[in-house]
Amino acid sequence: MKVTSTAVGTALAVASALTLTGCGSDSDADKDAKGGTHTVQTANGPVKVPDDPERVVVLDTAELDSAITLGVKPVGATTAQPGKPFLDYLPEDKVKGVKNVGVIAQPNMEKIVSLKPDLILTNKERDASRYDELSKIAPTVMTKTTGYPWKENFQVHAAALGKKAEAKKVLADYAAHTKKVTKALGGRKKAAGIEAGVIRFQEGADTRIYGEKAYIATILKDVGLSRPPVAAQAKDYGGLAMDVSPEQVDKGDADVVFYTSYGDPKKSGEAKSVKSPLWKNMRAVKADRAFHVKDELWIQGIGYTAADKILDELEADLTK
Repeated sequence: MKVTSTAVGTALAVASALTLTGCGSDSDADKDAKGGTHTVQTANGPVKVPDDPERVVVLDTAELDSAITLGVKPVGATTAQPGKPFLDYLPEDKVKGVKNVGVIAQPNMEKIVSLKPDLILTNKERDASRYDELSKIAPTVMTKTTGYPWKENFQVHAAALGKKAEAKKVLADYAAHTKKVTKALGGRKKAAGIEAGVIRFQEGADTRIYGEKAYIATILKDVGLSRPPVAAQAKDYGGLAMDVSPEQVDKGDADVVFYTSYGDPKKSGEAKSVKSPLWKNMRAVKADRAFHVKDELWIQGIGYTAADKILDELEADLTK
């Protein structure tokens, strides 16, 4: 395999930065001197982390949501898209000053090193191939994947951040909020009589009808809403969704439809689809129960801070 001069230069720069930041036994000793450590069970086995990490770097949206939810401002984080700021549903004051360390699944290793983190949070789906390199920079806690198992992943993040007590309160608040929304919908039985579908138009890709193994599906279920039969048939990407052409968008019909666009609505197909007879004949649209929602919140933002805002929107839309 040919090794380019750029690759060699990057590797040398990272290695040099590692040396300068003292990422070795001396660094570990310094961290231990400042405070204790504890072991977290991760997708890569047990990892020893600082009891009170002070310089956390997060490399995906769920990890960023978890940190913010638990009152931790990372020193660095990746963004969801090139050239874009952090997801706009996050409170501005909570992400102000957080350094951009690249894009999800393409982190800038030199930038991460320069921040001298004492903990890195990510997942194998994004960064499995970088685990060894990241671990040389700081203790790296990875979950297996992202999305659907977000509640379990949150517990791993809380354990790594030393925020288990805070996590218990987050869970209690979420349970209370879902109960409030269910009550507003008329109770569990009435909510179960409503089929809720989720459709995502995508720039540069097929349209997605979301299945049962999606982050948003768990929130709909927690409120007590039912899913249309197509959700169980959505087996692409491990049950995340079903990819369809614009001419099949009506497969995502339900009593209520929440729809969004990843990218420019004109380029994603949304603008054209919502004007088509196919869309206008969907029962959710005819009943004025098709609601446009923000992609950054409903799809890209994974965690309890996002969920709290989604629950507010669900209640507002479904009680109109």
